Amino acid sequence: MNILTRILRPSRLAYAHCDGPCGVYDPASARIAAEAVLSMEKKLAALPNDNSLATENTKSRYIGIKEEQAEIVKRELDILWHDYFKPEHLEKYPNLHDVFWKATKLASKNKVESDPANGEALMSSIEEIHNMFWATKNRTDVPFYRAG
Repeated sequence: MNILTRILRPSRLAYAHCDGPCGVYDPASARIAAEAVLSMEKKLAALPNDNSLATENTKSRYIGIKEEQAEIVKRELDILWHDYFKPEHLEKYPNLHDVFWKATKLASKNKVESDPANGEALMSSIEEIHNMFWATKNRTDVPFYRAG
């Protein structure tokens, strides 16, 4: 590495939702990831208990997808929670922190356990966040869609 590269190389890397205050927020990305989690939970529950190589391979793929999508849910909720919602929203929704905390805990629970009920609970939490989010924009007409 030459001296110029060492001098110009940043000493720390920063990661952000975007490079500027874009103002583009929507709980839909968390919903889509949560739907994938729920879908994998249902697919796992429907797998035969035959311990065949094909079943075990399929199971490991479903678990990998479920865990990856649950992590996306957590990231997307974190962006909304910390970047979009402001102190004035807490006045209208005093349970806002609790709702987000429980939703992210449910995303983690879906990573650890395999139970479609956990996926359904996650979807319900995200629906609650969806409703709060759109109400802060005076848009209570935005429906909460489910793909499946």
